[in-house]
Amino acid sequence: MPLLPVAPPIAVPGGGGFDYVTVDAARRRVYAAHGGASSLLIVDADTGAVLKQVKVGPMAGVAVNAANGHVFTGDGDDKAVSEVDPVAGTEVNRVSVDGPVDAIAYDPGSGRIYADEDDGTRIFVIDAKTFKQIGVVALPGHKPEYLAIDPATHEIYQNIASDDEVAVVDPAALKVARTFATPELTGNHPLQYDASTRTILTGGGGKMSAYTTAGVLRTSIAIPRMDQCDFDASRELLACGGGSKITVLHENADGTLAVVASADVAAGVHTLAIDGKTGHIWAVWGTRGAPQGTGSFIQEFALSP
Repeated sequence: MPLLPVAPPIAVPGGGGFDYVTVDAARRRVYAAHGGASSLLIVDADTGAVLKQVKVGPMAGVAVNAANGHVFTGDGDDKAVSEVDPVAGTEVNRVSVDGPVDAIAYDPGSGRIYADEDDGTRIFVIDAKTFKQIGVVALPGHKPEYLAIDPATHEIYQNIASDDEVAVVDPAALKVARTFATPELTGNHPLQYDASTRTILTGGGGKMSAYTTAGVLRTSIAIPRMDQCDFDASRELLACGGGSKITVLHENADGTLAVVASADVAAGVHTLAIDGKTGHIWAVWGTRGAPQGTGSFIQEFALSP
């Protein structure tokens, strides 16, 4: 199954690299943390047009509040979490935290924002309504990498890259309830959660694995080294970016994973997201230190039968 570009790469003003990407499929918007331009990139998911770049600082994580379409972002240098109104193109809320922010996840069930500390030992917990910090979760090891939330139990699954494990956070106590080792992985990085099968999809060191929420390994498969992955529950597809490639896996009915497509892309690609409406994949990349307007790009890809 070929993975093909829908259109040529679109140059993004500002230069420099990107971090996490997400898609608001209902509102037809792609959001990318454009750290090189210290802004939230907003792209039309139907046309590919760059709509806005909202200055919020050298950001990393992005998460969408589906109720109102606002976007939560993290600022690594200024140690803050922000709320952006993408229609107005303005930052409407900001709260300082005691560390640089990396990945962000939003739990609509509890109204909480979870922001992990870049190369740190904590998750900062923000009430999205009051926009105040309501807690801190102490993590084992250091270097937390991507996190995901179980919509049924509200547990938080957090990769711990330093210890090659996943920490499971109790949302009531705001403490790590348990951890489980992922010995076949090294430097755990991407993590996604399939709520329909209660499967944690996590990868590192050239492998992607599927675990039960109790920490039982279901399957593992070799793939290129990847940074960010995104899971499309309706299509049971997992797209991952990194190593100058986009790799797409299918979660089979028996719980195994199979690579269904792979494409060589730009050298800087390491983050992407799937549009839940079309199934298309949006990837971003940048060349650090490139001239203004020539070093940052976004591109749309689609699977061809």
